[in-house]
Amino acid sequence: MKWRILAVGKPRLAFARLGVEEYAGRLRSFGEVQVEYVRAGTRETEGTLLWERSEGLLRVLLDERGKEVGSRELADRVSAWEMQGRVKGVAFLIGGADGHAPGLREKADWIWSLSRLTLQHEMALVLVLEQIYRAFSIKAGSPYHRD
Repeated sequence: MKWRILAVGKPRLAFARLGVEEYAGRLRSFGEVQVEYVRAGTRETEGTLLWERSEGLLRVLLDERGKEVGSRELADRVSAWEMQGRVKGVAFLIGGADGHAPGLREKADWIWSLSRLTLQHEMALVLVLEQIYRAFSIKAGSPYHRD
């Protein structure tokens, strides 16, 4: 199964670049995980690019108005997606500084909130990667996650 994380703009903050490298590297042991970036622009043009680059994948849009889930529930969702024959892959869509256009939110398969707080998009990128890594670790029975 393909796992694609699509984010607007490459991280400029040093801690974010390091976090992306760290967790993207860790995720490679679980399969094909790609982190890709689209050019910043208006919310609409960013949304179009995110939508086009996620063609054929289940689209998970990151937004503070989405559903908050715990790490174990996320791991359960990951397992469910993997079990569905129609899902060839999952794309996590992380908007830019102005967030997502309303039309993109309406078309997404699932809207996930990391927090009710509005997070800086580079911070959200690192958190998404860490939580995906955590979900895979839970599924594998790794001691990384502690309840």
